[in-house]
Amino acid sequence: MRSFLLLIKHIAIIGGGPAGLRAAEVATAGGAAVTLFDAKPSVGRKFLVAGRGGLNLTHAEPREMFSTRYHGAEQPPDLWPSLLAEFDAEALRQWAADLGVETFAATSGRVYPRELKAAPLLRRWVQRLRAVGVKFALRHHLTGLRAGTRWQIDFQVEGEIRTVEADAVILALGGGSWPETGSDGAWTSVLEKLDVAVAPLMASNCGWEIFWPPTLLAQAEGKPLKNITARAGETTVTGELLVTKYGLEGGAIYQLGPVLRAMAEPEIFIDFKPAHSVEQLVRKLGNCPRNFLAEARSRWKLSDAVFAILENHAPFTSAESLATMVKNCALKLTRPRPLAEAISSAGGVRWSELDAALMVRRLPGIFVAGEMIDWDAPTGGYLMQGCFATGTRAAHSALAWQRLKELA
Repeated sequence: MRSFLLLIKHIAIIGGGPAGLRAAEVATAGGAAVTLFDAKPSVGRKFLVAGRGGLNLTHAEPREMFSTRYHGAEQPPDLWPSLLAEFDAEALRQWAADLGVETFAATSGRVYPRELKAAPLLRRWVQRLRAVGVKFALRHHLTGLRAGTRWQIDFQVEGEIRTVEADAVILALGGGSWPETGSDGAWTSVLEKLDVAVAPLMASNCGWEIFWPPTLLAQAEGKPLKNITARAGETTVTGELLVTKYGLEGGAIYQLGPVLRAMAEPEIFIDFKPAHSVEQLVRKLGNCPRNFLAEARSRWKLSDAVFAILENHAPFTSAESLATMVKNCALKLTRPRPLAEAISSAGGVRWSELDAALMVRRLPGIFVAGEMIDWDAPTGGYLMQGCFATGTRAAHSALAWQRLKELA
């Protein structure tokens, strides 16, 4: 392969997901010349995949509660309140409105585009970025970073190594989930060669595996567990689950992911009837034959999936023992589903490597945004908001750092 040099002034942004696109928008508005690089033939691929579910942009809950949804090892306690103060849910909704995209908050608090589609928003966004001067360099695979008078960035492009110079670099290459969209985690080796500590990428917001007997799957596979509460350790959440051939999927288990990953022997406890106590369920069952479960199926209105799970724990010797199981059914999990299947990933550049500006301490002029950083959040709009907020901070910081450098 041959090598040649391409000079690019000012800020290079690597990664064309929401964090990178937002960073490009802010940096350009701040007067920088910006080129956005992406390994794929087009940008926003994971953004479009997220749009299959209607594109949950953010959440309508108060900012004080919003900031508590983010977790990560060594994460500064005031970090997310600060990031959201800079670009919060209201700002994101106004940003969409400025693109001509109306949003609405569902009864759950999740915020979606009125059209429930990602493609129209992404198309308008890219058009606006091009109109304000952002240059796009696609099919550029990052292979290396080297310090100098300016940063030297090596890309593989159609079998050749292309070296780009930039005054500042914003890395927004995503985590490790959905690798077909470009978020394959390959960047970890580039940063580790520069002695930047990276926490291993792990599946987050993903299903968990359980060994289900064939008889249970015959009745329950593909069926929901609705209106339940689930507990892992000291954390209890409300939501729904779905029985799959390999275990469980759904918002409830996604929320419990951080707790489950920390357990040597992950286990959840499900309350199938959170609106009733054991005593109330027993009274509702009343006098019935010895087959308590069959009678409870109709009197307690147990779904097919719940009945199948309870049947796997049979026999029950009393109405009390059955009611107790309904209120506290233990399920031992084996492992999370593979990272490639996960909605998002935990792990990434450790917070100890970054300053408050999201600049890598040992690499002045290199900033990081989005899922590359070691933070985790549940579904519900928090992931997208986190990418927009960190992209905003990284761009503002790169602009400020560049101004200080020019004054020195």
